[in-house]
Amino acid sequence: MTQSTTKPILLIDASIYIFQYYFSLPDHWFSEDDSWPTAAVYGYTAFLIRLLIEQKPQNIAACFDESLETCFRNTIYPDYKSSRALPDEALVFQLEACKQVSELLGIKTFASERYEADDLIGSLYQQLKHHSAPMAVLTRDKDLGQIIKRDDDYLWDYAQYKPTVSENSLRASQYYTQDLVKKWGVKPAQFADFLALVGDSIDDIPGVPGIGKKTAAYLLGVFDSLEAMFNQLDLIRAMSLRGAKSLPDKLLKYQEQIRMAKKLATIYCKAKLINEVNDIALKPCDIGVATEYFRLMGFPKLSQRLGQLPNIIADKNL
Repeated sequence: MTQSTTKPILLIDASIYIFQYYFSLPDHWFSEDDSWPTAAVYGYTAFLIRLLIEQKPQNIAACFDESLETCFRNTIYPDYKSSRALPDEALVFQLEACKQVSELLGIKTFASERYEADDLIGSLYQQLKHHSAPMAVLTRDKDLGQIIKRDDDYLWDYAQYKPTVSENSLRASQYYTQDLVKKWGVKPAQFADFLALVGDSIDDIPGVPGIGKKTAAYLLGVFDSLEAMFNQLDLIRAMSLRGAKSLPDKLLKYQEQIRMAKKLATIYCKAKLINEVNDIALKPCDIGVATEYFRLMGFPKLSQRLGQLPNIIADKNL
């Protein structure tokens, strides 16, 4: 893959990084009320500042999950993500604080009670794919690879990227189309079909009993899609697959579940969020306002890095 020299549009899967810091960092505390921990806010803020200083993006957005139990997928399947615990008050406080930090640093934020962060990112991607700049989806969740349509676009686990180590660190943290195919065994456009067959225990999406990843990948390699597979089930009986003779009957038995699971696994990309790329242009950061907010959150030392941001409005009193 030849990398573009144009600055990529950055779409951040914010919640996945916030959860990472929430469970991994020792607590900081809200300075005016010690009942509120802010470790996740600290980790996420440091992540954003590092990103802005190192990458100097022109267009950037952060998408947040606020749809647990209220997502449209829960209407389709009430048990969707039912095994996940709802955020407690401490996490709710920190998620909201992270949204405020994003906005203070000049980053456009998106959240919805109906759509998940993946859907918001997918919708932004769909609305921006006509733009010539490459797009990087900053996430640890490779499921988002299903939205990638162009060769120059990629997933990027920026928290894993260590620019001072080596160029190999950059390549190891980025996933282009060919990397996603190698990871899953199917093309990004097939991933919802793939999950409809094997299921996803993390999101409580049911799979077909007895169909594992290798079988699902093999079937999609032959038929390309679930629709093509259901139109030619008799061909499966002659395949060199374990249990091939009984597989068509099993697929027919679970046909309705498979179709439902595909709806759950498919990222919705039609939410109207912006009109043009300038709607997510990086805005100026007021150092004075950000410095005061960092003090309230209990990590004033992070303010020392604000002067390195590419989009600052200097505080005359500093």
